[in-house]
Amino acid sequence: AASAPKPLPSSGPKSLREMPHPLATSSSEEMGPALTPSPDLLLPRSIADKDLSLPNGTPVDTSSPASSSSLLNRLQLDDDLDVETRDLFVTVDDPKKHVCTMETYITYRVTTKTTRAEFDLPEYSVRRRYQDFDWLRNKLEESQPTHLIPPLPEKFVVKGVVDRFSEEFVETRRKALDKFLKRITDHPVLSFNEHFSIFLTAKDLNAYKKQGMALLSKMGESVKYVTGGYKLRSRPLEFATIGDYLDTFSLKLGTIDRIAQRIIKEQLEYLVELREYGPVYSTWGGLEVELSEPLEGVSACIGNCCTALEELSEDMTEDFLPVLREYILYAESMK
Repeated sequence: AASAPKPLPSSGPKSLREMPHPLATSSSEEMGPALTPSPDLLLPRSIADKDLSLPNGTPVDTSSPASSSSLLNRLQLDDDLDVETRDLFVTVDDPKKHVCTMETYITYRVTTKTTRAEFDLPEYSVRRRYQDFDWLRNKLEESQPTHLIPPLPEKFVVKGVVDRFSEEFVETRRKALDKFLKRITDHPVLSFNEHFSIFLTAKDLNAYKKQGMALLSKMGESVKYVTGGYKLRSRPLEFATIGDYLDTFSLKLGTIDRIAQRIIKEQLEYLVELREYGPVYSTWGGLEVELSEPLEGVSACIGNCCTALEELSEDMTEDFLPVLREYILYAESMK
């Protein structure tokens, strides 16, 4: 008779610091034989060399890049890629607002410059909206299930709290979308995905979207749903350990994010009070001749505090919070 399944390990109330890193080396006594690779994952070389496909028959692209000039990219990390070795450049700019009868939306210009042989032209310029970027990411997840797909900025915003058509919000999203495409462009596998090429070159992307939806309806269920159910049936213990680690990691980052936002809010409120408080000493110094010099000194110190506090709040808003939220999004992508 089959034995009852063992419960998955839980991080419990432990802090992130107390949890062992899931990828760190550990003794065999701690991890035990459960961390040995699953027999299903040890494929003979003859099988590994063949074309692979997902459980529903969808082929998985494991071939080498078609462009010989990009082979060097496989041997380098993203940060090591320089202008001389790159052969694909993508930028996102020029956001425009479109007002239609049914909806209002923003599109962005996606400009591509390349020397790869698989592209017919050296330069392309197309306009894409957010849902087009979302379509690309879903396609990359389906066709490249063994790769970590870079995250997109959050799609939904709270009405009344964030104006999604404001200049500040649109520029923030543009930067995030530009970073998303640049990460795919620098990836040695994802940058050669056919859906990515279609995204960069097709004038009418809706035609390809309709083809995908028609195929999906014939299959009856999405590739993501099928592979998700398949993975859960025989998952090694390493995945549960990493999953617990990611849950705790996301929880801690979310707490830091909320605390940071509260700090920034209180800093801005304090900044308003300082700006009102400083001129009082200047006015007082004009009335008290003997105390004029020290009072002006206090007023100048308050002005310096205002400048420093404003810079600190700006750094946290523009540099710290976006990176923190991106870590949270990456953790969700890994899950």
